[in-house]
Amino acid sequence: MYIVLIGWMYVALMMAVAEATSTDGTVLGAIFTFLLYGVGPVSLVAYIMATPARKRAIKAREQAEHEAQQAAVSGQPDGSGQASADAVAPVRKEP
Repeated sequence: MYIVLIGWMYVALMMAVAEATSTDGTVLGAIFTFLLYGVGPVSLVAYIMATPARKRAIKAREQAEHEAQQAAVSGQPDGSGQASADAVAPVRKEP
């Protein structure tokens, strides 16, 4: 699919060159032609095409964070960071 984007950029570049070298065209018109016919649409289509990859990266990052959190919690005896509520009083020797 990226070959279509590269081809479109080539066509937009050739349109801009034709605009700049034309007797009626200007360099400023060529710049706007390249930006509005080339860079703008190509960046929009590339952003839309990258959406599934971004979603996969977000899910992978969330999964890695969840696994790291579970690994940190599993090292504790009761699985939580709080002290137990029914602690046994220490045994003392009577004098």
